[in-house]
Amino acid sequence: MTRRQLFARLSGLAALAITGCSLSSRQDVLVNSHSSAASGYSGGSSNASACYELRIYTINPGKAEALHDRFRNHTLRLFKKHHIESVGYWMPVDAKDQRLHFLLRYPSREAREASWKAFMADPDWQAAYKASEAPGPILAKGPENFFLETTPYSPPVRKGDVSHGGVWELRTYTTPPGRVANIDARFRDHTIALFAKHGIGNQGYFHKMAGQDAADSTLLYFLTHKSPEAAKASFGSFGQDPAWKAAREASEKAAGGSLTIPGGVKSVFLKATDYSPAK
Repeated sequence: MTRRQLFARLSGLAALAITGCSLSSRQDVLVNSHSSAASGYSGGSSNASACYELRIYTINPGKAEALHDRFRNHTLRLFKKHHIESVGYWMPVDAKDQRLHFLLRYPSREAREASWKAFMADPDWQAAYKASEAPGPILAKGPENFFLETTPYSPPVRKGDVSHGGVWELRTYTTPPGRVANIDARFRDHTIALFAKHGIGNQGYFHKMAGQDAADSTLLYFLTHKSPEAAKASFGSFGQDPAWKAAREASEKAAGGSLTIPGGVKSVFLKATDYSPAK
């Protein structure tokens, strides 16, 4: 691709960057290469009005370090320049799973669109992208991205050494129609405090913003553990806790059935990258 062709493609994609949250396409690769006291949190500013974006990049074999280098040496700096706040960057604990997960924060959805438009048009980004992709495409497919807002009961989403050298866990729940409010109530009134009781760190709870697939039936949240083995032990003791059993039974009785669909609980263990603000 010539320099003129590259710039023409970037200009054409600028229109896509301001259309909001669409899931991945091949063209998107170039645009987007880049509560309570029991919860264990105190202080910190409210994130209630912020717009978050969870992005997941599937990396081509042998290209992980090239992607990490681009983030370390270029992308994070340029994100900051264009008022895109980096919250955390993680790779799966399972080395066979080559997907970079990262969470960004903006003052609003409108601010997000303006920041990405400016970032994409930045000559420094265009040069970094072109140089990093010269040996071959870094991503195996277009990135997934989801626009999120914190739930009313979410603890503040913090950066820094939150996991204390441990691991993160991203959990995604899909509910039957009309039962998000039920599962929210269970987390707010019972689950978060019981997680903390059993050594599970609560790091942020999110709903998808309106207008996305399954926005009215999805809960995403981040936890921290000392290790995957510690997570297994913690969830084992949590599952046997009489308070949890009572809360689950009462919540399912009130809702008229399970609060998640069959196969509707997904989990991936993650480890923060060396350049991640959240550790």
